[in-house]
Amino acid sequence: MKINLLDDQQTSLWDDYVENSTEASFFHKAGWREVIRHSFGHKSYYLYAERQGNITGILPLVHVNSLLFSNSLSSTAFCVYGGVVADDQETAAALDRKACELAAELGVDHLEMRNKTQKTPERPYKELYVTFRKALHDSAEENLQAIPRKQRAMIRKGIKAGLRSEIDDDVERFYKAYSESVRNLGTPVFSRKYFQILKDVFKQDCEILTVIDPQDRLISGVMSFYFKDEVLPYYGGGTALARSVQGNDFMYWEVMRRAVDKGCKLFDYGRSKQGTGSYRFKKHWGFEPEPLFYEYHLLKTDDLPDINPLNPKYRLFIAAWKRLPLAVSQIVGPWLAKDLG
Repeated sequence: MKINLLDDQQTSLWDDYVENSTEASFFHKAGWREVIRHSFGHKSYYLYAERQGNITGILPLVHVNSLLFSNSLSSTAFCVYGGVVADDQETAAALDRKACELAAELGVDHLEMRNKTQKTPERPYKELYVTFRKALHDSAEENLQAIPRKQRAMIRKGIKAGLRSEIDDDVERFYKAYSESVRNLGTPVFSRKYFQILKDVFKQDCEILTVIDPQDRLISGVMSFYFKDEVLPYYGGGTALARSVQGNDFMYWEVMRRAVDKGCKLFDYGRSKQGTGSYRFKKHWGFEPEPLFYEYHLLKTDDLPDINPLNPKYRLFIAAWKRLPLAVSQIVGPWLAKDLG
C-alpha cells in the first residue's frame, strides 16, 4: 500500500471512488480542493491510498493557519462532513497515521476529523453539532403531509402570499439575501467570489434557488448541492421581507419539491448546533437530529477548539457585527470568514 498526494491527473479517479463509495459525501469530492485554493488560498493535502494501481481510501485535508483563530488541519474545512473513507480498516488506519504525521510536520494545534459516525473512540470529540437527514417520499403531496401541521401552515402562508421560486444561473440575488441574513446573525459573510467559484466548479450539482414575491421583490435565496440521490440546501438566507410571508419556510419547501421532481430520495438539512434557532427550525419540519462526531488529535493544546458563536467571549463581537451597515459587512466579512473553516 502507498499513501499518495492527489494531483490534477488523478482527480477523475478520486471522484470515481467517491461516487462508488457508500460512506463518501459531497464534501469528499475533489472539486473542493480547487474551491478552497481559489477562494481562500489555503493549502490542501488530499491523501489517497493505493494498492496495485487502485484507490482503496481517501482523506481530504485542509490547512488553515490563522493569526486570529487557530492553526488547524481539518477534514474538511468549510464542510460539514469529512474524515477517512476506506475499503478496509488497514487502509483507514494508514491514512489516519499519515494525517497525524502531516499535522505534526505542519506544526498545527490540532487535527480535526468531521465524521458522521464515531471512528476513533479514544479521541475526544465535540458534543455540539448534529445533522438532520430524512428520506423523501415520491410525491410532493406526500412530503407536504409528512411535515408537522404547524410547520405546514407556515409553508402554506408563503404559497398564499404568492411567493414563487426561480433557478438562477448567477449568484447575485442569492448573495444579497444570504449576506443580509448572515450579517443579522452577527457572523462574517463569505465573499461573493466564493459562491461563484462553487457554482463554476460543481456546475449542475450546485443550484441556486431564489424566492420572489408578486412584486418581484427578493425574499430569500439558497444554494443547494446535489449528490447521488441527495439534496443538501447548504447556504441560505432571507431579506427583511421574508419574515412576514414565511419566505424561508417556503424556500426550503421549494427545494424539497423540486428535488423530488429530480428523483432525489434524501433531504439533508445539514449541520446545526444543539439548542440554536436553526436546530429548532429543522426539528419543526419533523427531522430528528443525528450526532456528528468531530474527533480531534490534539498536538499543541490540551483543549478542544471553541470558535463558534455560542462561545461567550464572542458575544460583544457578534452584537457589534449585527449593527454594521450591510455594505461594510460584505467588505470586511470575507477577510475574517476565510479563516473560519
